[in-house]
Amino acid sequence: MRLIGEGTAKPLIGRRGFIARAAAIGAGVGLSATALAACTDDKEDSEASLSEKDIALRDQDLKFIGTEETFSTPTLLKMNSINKDHIAFLEEIGLSDLGERRIGDMDEGGLDVQILSAHTPSVQNVPGQRGIDLAYRLNRQLVDGPIASYPGRFQAFATLPLQSPEAAADELERSVKQDGFLGALTNGHIAKKYLDHPDFEPVLARAEALDVPIYLHPGYPADEIFQIYYSTTRSKYTEEYQDYIFSGSGYGWHQEVLTQCIRMIAYGVFDRFPKLKVIIGHMGEGLPFYYERIVGDMGEPTEDSLEKPFGQYFQDNFWFTTSAFFQDNLLHLLLKYISVDRVMFATDYPFAGIKEGTDWFRAVDLPREDKEKIAFRNAENLFGIKV
Repeated sequence: MRLIGEGTAKPLIGRRGFIARAAAIGAGVGLSATALAACTDDKEDSEASLSEKDIALRDQDLKFIGTEETFSTPTLLKMNSINKDHIAFLEEIGLSDLGERRIGDMDEGGLDVQILSAHTPSVQNVPGQRGIDLAYRLNRQLVDGPIASYPGRFQAFATLPLQSPEAAADELERSVKQDGFLGALTNGHIAKKYLDHPDFEPVLARAEALDVPIYLHPGYPADEIFQIYYSTTRSKYTEEYQDYIFSGSGYGWHQEVLTQCIRMIAYGVFDRFPKLKVIIGHMGEGLPFYYERIVGDMGEPTEDSLEKPFGQYFQDNFWFTTSAFFQDNLLHLLLKYISVDRVMFATDYPFAGIKEGTDWFRAVDLPREDKEKIAFRNAENLFGIKV
């Protein structure tokens, strides 16, 4: 995680501000049918209220696999946090808890399995042997810790030392074959390079050979991009953590992931690795809104350079998760362009509430078969696991 205003005085981020932000992520990601029921005008008749209650109680027996569920460790918190207030906030919301608190939240929401991934940017920006050793230890901590302590409740994406691509490919293979990991998760740019850069072809080739996906999680921008896009010299308009959120969950993260996806298609990654599987979260990171524009405008200039129509790669090589975007309209928009067989449930725990996510999805108006696909069956099929 970058330091805001690196090279200048670093603003403090108060716990109150972070807690307010957590509440916004956890409670303001959208009004589901369940939430709308709570907001019903008191003057509505009892029959309408009963109908909303029926909706809220729909599909209570659904199984759930959470495909973007975050954790940290004391080492990662120290390495990737802005300051002590930031660490205190992340500890307070339970980011580093891999025991009873996390299991309790899963049980309360009816989440059967979490697929764990390390908090952005994990260790991917740590160069050399130190990064290689950190990635291995982090992966082994999961195997020896929560995966062993709570059989069947946790799976994991590998953390990779991406500054050393050959070593990252080896760690991916080791963690999949020896530890049973389901793939890997990356966090934005790696030393100002995206995965379409030739340096990372060993990692992509190994993922394809192992038939495991890579989850593209957002990361914070490079310093130059941060200064151009997300900062200002007008201090009157800058709250203590405003720029950090602006470049991250408030906006920048979602554009960053979508940009990386378009790069991977446009620059031929999926022609070189046609069976490569990529997952993106947050209801497609804005793709449903932009889908027709992207496919329409990028189709002609890539017609002679790519082996398939531009939009076909989204259908053939990508999977999408619901993490933290618990909004019916966005889910239906995603399903307008993407097959229901390519959408998977996720909560983005602990930055969004598990029960909020499962309650929302149970109330969504979709056929039962489609809901089962999104809730757990698509993940079972993609990862080769069983709930």
